Amino acid sequence: MRIFLTGATGYLGSAVLEALLRNAHDVTALVRNPESAERAAARGAHPVVGDLTVPQTYASAAEACDGIIHTAFEGSRRGPAVDREAIGQLLAIARRKLQPPRPFFIYTSGVWVLGKTTRPAAEDAPVNPAPHVAWRPEHERLVLEAGADGAVRTALIRPGIVYGGSRGIIGDMLKDAANGLIRVIGTGKNHWPCVYDRDLADLYLRIATTPDASGIFHANDEADERVNDIAEALAQHARTPVDIRHVPLEEARAKMGDYAYALALDQRLRSPRARALGWSPSLRSVAGNVARLLEEYRNAREAA
Repeated sequence: MRIFLTGATGYLGSAVLEALLRNAHDVTALVRNPESAERAAARGAHPVVGDLTVPQTYASAAEACDGIIHTAFEGSRRGPAVDREAIGQLLAIARRKLQPPRPFFIYTSGVWVLGKTTRPAAEDAPVNPAPHVAWRPEHERLVLEAGADGAVRTALIRPGIVYGGSRGIIGDMLKDAANGLIRVIGTGKNHWPCVYDRDLADLYLRIATTPDASGIFHANDEADERVNDIAEALAQHARTPVDIRHVPLEEARAKMGDYAYALALDQRLRSPRARALGWSPSLRSVAGNVARLLEEYRNAREAA
């Protein structure tokens, strides 16, 4: 299968790229610069240097593929606007593919779109987005409605907090533990829905290769871990003593804005639609796999 992938050198996208290549798919990767192109090519992808907001830089390459996986996100104030434009452009490209098989478009959303969940929430739970991602429900709606006429198979994935390697929120906590201080926003009694990066990548692969897979899919290990438990497990495995400091939410919001509120969300999620595809996480908690995650973290740092 020929797949067009955005964000192929990002934290999430690089795991997806690895899963696709491992399963012998032909991947065209949209990257921002020649350096990223070199990294993508070294892994076995066909890089295209371009800009999500300038479809002329990548449209012909994407049109030659069987489907599109969109994992890229610009981490700036322009991010939501760029993402909105990218959705429109990528869906338009998918619709121009007239040859079978039916094209697919997989969009990357996130669990914060659900807000606080008072009970375990599956894919049919109503959205109540944290302010940090207040824009995201509209983007989800656009993707889902685009698949209503059947011309394009559309799906969206809501990853939990991703762990594995040296990047992401858990990666930052591993770094903080190595430096002797982990900061926890709020009381730390809140639950985080988490997912191992390689398990998450496997879900993208399953959705891409399952002809009738569409709609919303949650991706989390269902461990219902409290943030305190994660922090304490990381501290116990550190080489030097670690102080865990609880930062009051309002103090954190003064420094971090709405992102602090998102980190303090209490969420427990379930992924029945993902599991119906045969998806089953290989790792089922952060706290229970700290030794492995530390090794991955150190290896990734050394390779960087």
